[in-house]
Amino acid sequence: MSTLDRYYNYIGGAWTGADTWRVIHDPATDAPYAEIAEASIADADAAMAAARRCVASGELSAVRPAQRVTWLLAIADQIRALTDEAALVLCRENGKSLEVARGEFIEAARYFEYYAGMADKIEGVSIPLGDGYLDFTSYEPLGVSVQIVPWNFPPSICARSLAPALAAGNAVVIKSPEVSPLAMTFLMTACERAGLPKGAVNLLCGTGSVVGAHLVQHPDTNQIVFTGSVPTGQRILRDAAERATPSVMELGGKSAAIVHADADIEQVIDSVKAGIFFNAGQVCSALSRLLVHRSRFNEVIERARVLAEGLSIGPGVDNPDLTPLVSREQLDQVEGMCRRAIQAGATCLTGGERVSGTRGYFMQPTLFTDVAVDSEIFQQEVFGPVLVIHPFDTEDEAVELANGTQFGLVAGVFDSQLDRALRTARRLRGGQVFINEWFAGGVETPFGGVGLSGFGREKGQEALYSYVQTRNIAIRVKGA
Repeated sequence: MSTLDRYYNYIGGAWTGADTWRVIHDPATDAPYAEIAEASIADADAAMAAARRCVASGELSAVRPAQRVTWLLAIADQIRALTDEAALVLCRENGKSLEVARGEFIEAARYFEYYAGMADKIEGVSIPLGDGYLDFTSYEPLGVSVQIVPWNFPPSICARSLAPALAAGNAVVIKSPEVSPLAMTFLMTACERAGLPKGAVNLLCGTGSVVGAHLVQHPDTNQIVFTGSVPTGQRILRDAAERATPSVMELGGKSAAIVHADADIEQVIDSVKAGIFFNAGQVCSALSRLLVHRSRFNEVIERARVLAEGLSIGPGVDNPDLTPLVSREQLDQVEGMCRRAIQAGATCLTGGERVSGTRGYFMQPTLFTDVAVDSEIFQQEVFGPVLVIHPFDTEDEAVELANGTQFGLVAGVFDSQLDRALRTARRLRGGQVFINEWFAGGVETPFGGVGLSGFGREKGQEALYSYVQTRNIAIRVKGA
């Protein structure tokens, strides 16, 4: 019998075990940390059936919207009450710092508070058609939302989709990431304690190729929300096309910031620290390319090198600047891309390989210059603490370089001339553009991409309307 702490799936309002248990390792030490029940196809079917029963009963959609407000606010309160315990689990299973883990649960609570404020304001309109007609619209929940969550920010990304889905009256089946599924169970505990109807929320930990694919293809699935890699997203979309299932896709990026000649370099370096070294660079909207006006290029690369080499590296429980990557596979992938870049002729200013002398999955903070713009390291997502710094001479060249990938998630501009900054921002290809601070924005601001970064929007008021469909009712008034 295992001595590791055990975590469970949540199906139809009950915690369920399994015949098989998945062992989760601590990225800082490579040691087994805990285990979780491995969901099966039968578990997935049970979760879908529970969600469908909840939809059919009207316990979510037919109640007065004020009841959903009450539920969502209660969930937020329960998340905040669980934050200290849950953050330590997230830190240990995922590798991120304890401070960042706490912030992730606070952000998760904020999503429920934000969408609670909208749950009773999903209002239709009256459309004038002249005498003898009454015409109006209503927003109806889609039904069962299947949500597949990535491993980099599991509680936060889960909450950003779960909260608006519940606010609109949908039942939800969530597939957690295999490598980092434990902390998400605390969201289910919060939902349970808040008194949500049984089946309103269900959580499964299973492999994406088996359980995830089964949920996507399930006949009771009315919507798919996916955050993850491009190849997986493309497979999901092919399956979704069979039944024309509405989908929201966030598929990563290769985001660039343009540093004009008049930029405040302090702002730039602060944003480099947050943009590429936060969460060890495992961020879909990471600042992975820094395009710098040639007049400031040498200054920026030297400042960036000093920053990178001065970062503290260690286990997340110690709150260092740079934490381990989530898994050995991720470390191998990131280091492999760095090696190929060096072999292709790129200059590695610092880093470029894993941290030696540790069993944990630590990657050195890495800076590259002299990178060909058609190379893998310039074009493809690394998902690690790796930054490419590249010079430009004109605004047109900078925009062409920034837009010169198949991705379009976020972008950035640094400039003290606001007119040029705004002009540049409008030319950049991305769903969100930051000016003078990477990661400006918040829960309230819509987020999503174009191109291979996906489609649809999460966060903000706009996201809520991904979870409803418009119904129009036109009436010929009797006797008119």
